[in-house]
Amino acid sequence: MKLTEKLALAAMYRIDPEAGHSLSIRALKAGLTRQPGPVTSPRLKTTFAGLTIPNPVGLAAGFDKNAEAIAPLLKSGFGFIEVGAATPLPQPGNPKPRLFRLREDKAAINRFGFNNQGAEAIAARLATRPQQGIVGLNLGANKTSEDRAADFASVLKTCGAYVDFAAVNVSSPNTEKLRDLQGKAALSALLSGVMTTRDALERKIPVFLKIAPDLSESDLSDIAEVAKASGLDAIIATNTTLSRGGLTSADRVQAGGLSGQPLFEKSTRILARLSTLVGPDIPLIGVGGIATAEQAYAKIRAGASAVQLYTALVYGGFSLVSDIAHGLDRLLERDGFENVADAVGTDRGRFL
Repeated sequence: MKLTEKLALAAMYRIDPEAGHSLSIRALKAGLTRQPGPVTSPRLKTTFAGLTIPNPVGLAAGFDKNAEAIAPLLKSGFGFIEVGAATPLPQPGNPKPRLFRLREDKAAINRFGFNNQGAEAIAARLATRPQQGIVGLNLGANKTSEDRAADFASVLKTCGAYVDFAAVNVSSPNTEKLRDLQGKAALSALLSGVMTTRDALERKIPVFLKIAPDLSESDLSDIAEVAKASGLDAIIATNTTLSRGGLTSADRVQAGGLSGQPLFEKSTRILARLSTLVGPDIPLIGVGGIATAEQAYAKIRAGASAVQLYTALVYGGFSLVSDIAHGLDRLLERDGFENVADAVGTDRGRFL
């Protein structure tokens, strides 16, 4: 990390976390962050769910909620990015404060509640995005909707023409009863509507499902069964957790979803178990607690074809992205893998 980045992060820690997040979006748009372009190599370039990406290190949803900084994010070293979540109608989200840094734990708690400017505004920005680079959209539901399952298909219909993949987010803990949609019957019906909408698009993009880390063995089995039956293209494991074990920061008592380092082991165990249930036909994206190349590599060897990060940027800055990608390349070379796809699932047993 360069001195200027260290100073910028130190200054950001002195202001409200949500204000700091908004400031980081403005800094990206102004070209004030490091933008080396996508990191790639023959070992890092890979294909999953029909998408060819320069490297398997992606940006998780939630950072660029309104698709405001797509171009600079694609130049920040990521192999792919995911924006949103978008809901059919604009909504303010939950009352502030709703974002908390847990610096001692290298973590964060948020209870945003799908705050965004709505699908139409986001679609207008996506329509002008750079054509190079892989951009996905996280699909959400309005808090006051009478038919939340239909909201996901609605957002896809509005925005689907402008993205390379869509992720169904039924795992955010910050919209009341949203996680109920992970149940077998509800999820089957929801995905049926989304897939019907996807199939009507001029370009048939892959559809992913983002799941929670707080799932039982039977829950995971049900999700795997539904995923296979519905024709899902990939699963993102995992979203934030409601668990608070082992935290030391003062804000550990705040309500919301916990992300960052404390989530690494839990999310990776869910990932590894899920990979045994879905087999090789449904690729997985590993998310939760990734802050180093070694952690990204562990997710991949546990069963992930690609990974995503977000909270680590709060503590490591955007230079972390290329550091992780380059470090992953060195680890693959060290262990004799010609391509990252060859490493997927090779150490799954460590997390089972």
